[in-house]
Amino acid sequence: MSIIKESDLIDSVADALQFISYYHPLDFVKAVHEAYEREESTAAKDAMAQILINSRMCAEGKRPICQDTGIVTVFIKIGMNVQWEGTKSVSDMINEGVRRAYTLPENVLRASILADPAGARKNTKDNTPAVIHMEVVPGDTVEVHVAAKGGGSENKSKLAMLNPSDDIVEWVKKTVPTMGAGWCPPGMLGIGIGGTAEKAMVMAKESLMEPVDIHELKERGPQNRVEELRLAIFDAVNNLGIGAQGLGGLTTVLDVKIMDYPTHAASLPVAMIPNCAATRHAHFVLDGSGPADLVPPSLDDWPEITWEVGDSVRRVNLNEVTPEEVQSWNPGETILLNGKMLTGRDAAHKKMVEMMANGEELPVDLKGRFIYYVGPVDPVREEAVGPAGPTTSTRMDKFTHTVLEKTGLLGMIGKAERGPIAIEAIKEFGAVYLMAVGGAAYLVSKAIKKADVVAFPELGMEAIYEFDVVDMPVTVAVDSKGTSVHVTGPAEWKARIEEQALEIK
Repeated sequence: MSIIKESDLIDSVADALQFISYYHPLDFVKAVHEAYEREESTAAKDAMAQILINSRMCAEGKRPICQDTGIVTVFIKIGMNVQWEGTKSVSDMINEGVRRAYTLPENVLRASILADPAGARKNTKDNTPAVIHMEVVPGDTVEVHVAAKGGGSENKSKLAMLNPSDDIVEWVKKTVPTMGAGWCPPGMLGIGIGGTAEKAMVMAKESLMEPVDIHELKERGPQNRVEELRLAIFDAVNNLGIGAQGLGGLTTVLDVKIMDYPTHAASLPVAMIPNCAATRHAHFVLDGSGPADLVPPSLDDWPEITWEVGDSVRRVNLNEVTPEEVQSWNPGETILLNGKMLTGRDAAHKKMVEMMANGEELPVDLKGRFIYYVGPVDPVREEAVGPAGPTTSTRMDKFTHTVLEKTGLLGMIGKAERGPIAIEAIKEFGAVYLMAVGGAAYLVSKAIKKADVVAFPELGMEAIYEFDVVDMPVTVAVDSKGTSVHVTGPAEWKARIEEQALEIK
């Protein structure tokens, strides 16, 4: 029998969440680097370079890999011979660990969890509660997997109740393009097959706790049907040409994980959950000897990557930019932004649209301005702002026509693609959409020299800020004529991959 103190679990959860906020799993870093080395698409290679540079910077500076520090998911297996020393429930212990991790002054993590999700959506301010999956198993230890899952990738989760005769590979191949790039590829796909609807989803999430090992599997060959499916799905998804950040390229997924479970004869539940470029998880075991000891990786384990913007890059002064200048920008062009920009996410856009509908004056003048879709982490020490990477832009699509029409907003900056209604509005009003790299939040924050809240302070991280930036790198993702690189890039690379496959045959 093991006696485990409640403080051991609390401290271990808190330490693990801090640890994974700034240390990528090294198997993931290695996989991204190998994909970077193989990549032939310049845009995708540049995106992966920024992700790798950001990863090393976070490991050095002990600051979050992504501004979305995630919703905490915990898988805990409690040995039947374990005895707890303390008065809290296991859930309360875990949530106390989450609370301590997310409010640690040295590395404050963003509070993203909202209570009353279908109503007031009020921030709990400490990222509690976690989503906890608990199991009692034989033994005298407590095994814990802790993950922090970003909303952009979680929102792309899929569930299908297929017919038993349906082809799972074909379903994945058809479904992944519908997910867009808001899950920040390259990442991993977790797939749960069988059981019931809820069991399939839990298995898909749990499978993402495993290390990247697809290339080892390729070398030794599959030994069962699940391994055959992993390899088939891996190749099918990468052959789609979606690429890093959805810009088109050779690598969309770094690995495919599958868990399965017996199911009803009439059923074939299949769940798919992606992990993003800010993959964060840790595993530890408590045996009664004290809290978990998480050993920091060596900085020597990160590749030395440099990213040069080149002579052809256009520098733009946001304080002076004109509609005529914007109309000269080309799809896929790299631009360095300088000057003042505003920020705003879902809650701010909703409030602004409601105010306009009611004939109220907005608290900020958007005419000729650029708005960055971001909810930054609070700053520490000398920072102007904490990690401040982009959020998924499609969530703002339904507001785009109204905002462009009523305010004269000139440009938007965010993550991944825009949908058809937003692209049509951009084209109609001669605006532009610029893309920043998801998964490079700390790197982006270094370009922000000043940050002030200018409207809606009650919204917390969703308030409207004014950022003063120097050489913030972005890509022209939708130009003023409505051409989207998230359409043209993957189409080009899918055709190239198919052409290469024909040549090999």
